Amino acid sequence: NDFEAAHLNNVDVKLDDVLTLADVRQYARNLHEQFGKPVFLTRGPRGIITVDSDGVHEIPGIQLLKKLDIVGAGDTVTSALALCLGAGVLPAEASEFANFAAAVTVQKLFQTGTASAAEILEIGKDPDYIYQPELARDIRSARYHQSTEIELCSESLPHGRIKHAVFDHDGTISTLRQGWEQIMAPVMIKAILGDEYETADETLYHKARNRVLDYINKSTGVQTIVQMEALVEMVGEFAVVPADRILDKFGYKQIYNDALMELVNKRIGKFKRGELDISDYTIKGAVEFLMALKQRGVKLYLASGTDRQDVVAESEALGYAGLFDGGIYGSVGDIARYSKKMVIEKIMTENNLQGPELAVFGDGPVEIRECRKRDGMSVGVASDEIRRHGMDVEKRTRLIKAGSHILTPDFSEGKSLLELLFGR
Repeated sequence: NDFEAAHLNNVDVKLDDVLTLADVRQYARNLHEQFGKPVFLTRGPRGIITVDSDGVHEIPGIQLLKKLDIVGAGDTVTSALALCLGAGVLPAEASEFANFAAAVTVQKLFQTGTASAAEILEIGKDPDYIYQPELARDIRSARYHQSTEIELCSESLPHGRIKHAVFDHDGTISTLRQGWEQIMAPVMIKAILGDEYETADETLYHKARNRVLDYINKSTGVQTIVQMEALVEMVGEFAVVPADRILDKFGYKQIYNDALMELVNKRIGKFKRGELDISDYTIKGAVEFLMALKQRGVKLYLASGTDRQDVVAESEALGYAGLFDGGIYGSVGDIARYSKKMVIEKIMTENNLQGPELAVFGDGPVEIRECRKRDGMSVGVASDEIRRHGMDVEKRTRLIKAGSHILTPDFSEGKSLLELLFGR
């Protein structure tokens, strides 16, 4: 691994030291020069670096939403590499295979996990890679567009090719649902602990809380029903609630939605009574930016993990539903019939789009990741939903890891963002 490579390079490092990507690359190069053979350097969730006669190959880590058991992950990588190299597979391809194999075994809890051919092929079909973890972790490395707050996360951007644009809703345009995480978290924790919620010892309570917060952070942007499916699994995993009292995903979703909609309806009521206006419930400059894209002839789509009828109602209440001439999409309660991935694929297929002809704007990793997989222009919106302007640093971290080409805290610098996307 990277720390062992440092020691082999006679560098004294401790387990809590942070090793930069540049350092790790150099360690691997030095070892390749020393031994004259391919070098495979594992980096945990950051993937694998391989050096051979063709140069340096970086295999990114894979984002996994389930609880993980990393014991034996290194053994999986070693055995997978041995299998591939013995079969004559090139080192870079062997690393990719080993990365998939390890992603299979770490999801098998309390066992020395094995990875079958079918499991490796399945995870290799549509992996969720983790991009630029070093940049995501350290904001000091950020590069900005001219004198703006718009962060450039990619070395090069294709200008002026955007014809269609997909926008996430909550946190990207609307703040009507600001605080949903603070509602979902206690709903999930109470579901996991059941009747023991009030009496559970601190160890159990914090174990459940940390598990929930980690999942919510990773799953931002997916459909609520998918999050509730995960909740059912977590309730079973903790085994505090008797099996015959565990609700299904629809039951837990109803509890969460009832609590959330009470908050949303109060906010809509204030808007309709004129006590607050659209600027109080939208990210700074968002509506003006949508209008500017429309003026450039870009077809707009709204895609949310929220139930479709609620997305339509809330965008209509705030007055911008008509801007989305491409359609408004949302959850229909059946993950086989709707996902942001399906929306993006549908738009690209029906309009014969090539990668950069589609832009996706969102504050969640799901839409950004799906756009990046298809070579579209991914614009992360790291919005502070409470202030409705400025950057949320935690969002920045997860949006970079998801693959954002560009990051903006809001749309207050919309003119500069348009110039960056379309060229002057």
